[in-house]
Amino acid sequence: MKQVIIVVPKGYANLSSVAGSFQILSRANTYWQKQGNQSRIEIRIAGFVPELKLDDGFFSIHPVNIDEIGKADLVIIPSISHTYDQILGENTSLIRWIGNQYKGGAEIASICTGAFLLAATGLLDGKSCSTHWNAADDFKRLFPKVNLLTDSLITVEPGIYTNGGAYSFLHLVLFLVERYFDRQTAIYCSKVFQIDMERASQSPFHIFQTQKKHGDELISRAQVYIEEHLSEKISFEQVASDLAISRRNFDRRFIKAVGNTPVEYLQRVKIEVAKSTLEKGRKSIFEVMHEVGYSDDKAFREVFKKITGLSPLDYRARFNKEVVLV
Repeated sequence: MKQVIIVVPKGYANLSSVAGSFQILSRANTYWQKQGNQSRIEIRIAGFVPELKLDDGFFSIHPVNIDEIGKADLVIIPSISHTYDQILGENTSLIRWIGNQYKGGAEIASICTGAFLLAATGLLDGKSCSTHWNAADDFKRLFPKVNLLTDSLITVEPGIYTNGGAYSFLHLVLFLVERYFDRQTAIYCSKVFQIDMERASQSPFHIFQTQKKHGDELISRAQVYIEEHLSEKISFEQVASDLAISRRNFDRRFIKAVGNTPVEYLQRVKIEVAKSTLEKGRKSIFEVMHEVGYSDDKAFREVFKKITGLSPLDYRARFNKEVVLV
């Protein structure tokens, strides 16, 4: 029987990711047994704290002592709070325990910002992982050796699985159900818990944040110009000239400060404005397209889908409650 351990870090653990993982895996095991099979997994919630109070004391978790755990087969790390430096400092023993379990043959799965605890083990160095898109800047700051894939819903490395943010952890748990049981059991759980099995990206839920805290005043001015002239054709040669800098140095400084090329940044700002308009307004897709400076319908749709993972029509259907004409 496989030993599944959901760890509880000191400081904070997202209750939904702990309870949700426990409930879905438990239901999968019950279904598996009803099909005439022996129990496949034993699930325990463990940590170095006897009790963790959450959400102003309305909820609490009572994990077993993690020192009582011998060899785990699967370790699940729940989402943690956004005080990353503090949480990492409080959980050095847990981080070491996770690393030792992996070295002993356990697989590790991190949920959302639980990737911070996983990355702190060093196991992700030179590897890919995902976490909530809103935590990307902090993750890159703390773990520059990790290849962060902010658009990926689930990443798979040898014995290591990570997922994007919030309730997308449900997709990771379904992935684990299929891995530790079978496809039929995963489909059963997807129906019982009403989880769409086929979603593969968190891009449609990504809110692009214009990065302004880099301290490069010249690039900040360029960003403001881009955002104020979205409907116009922007010449970056002219922007660089107006800022009294060569185009080559402008591009270099822009990428260093923002993390995108000027063209990529322009596209992402345009699409973010288009997303917001499609979510809230009754304008047609063609109207939205022209408002953000696109005259080519095909180009707009291609860029929109590249960034969000959805076509403009599908995006509006999913996030706008009102029905509008194309």
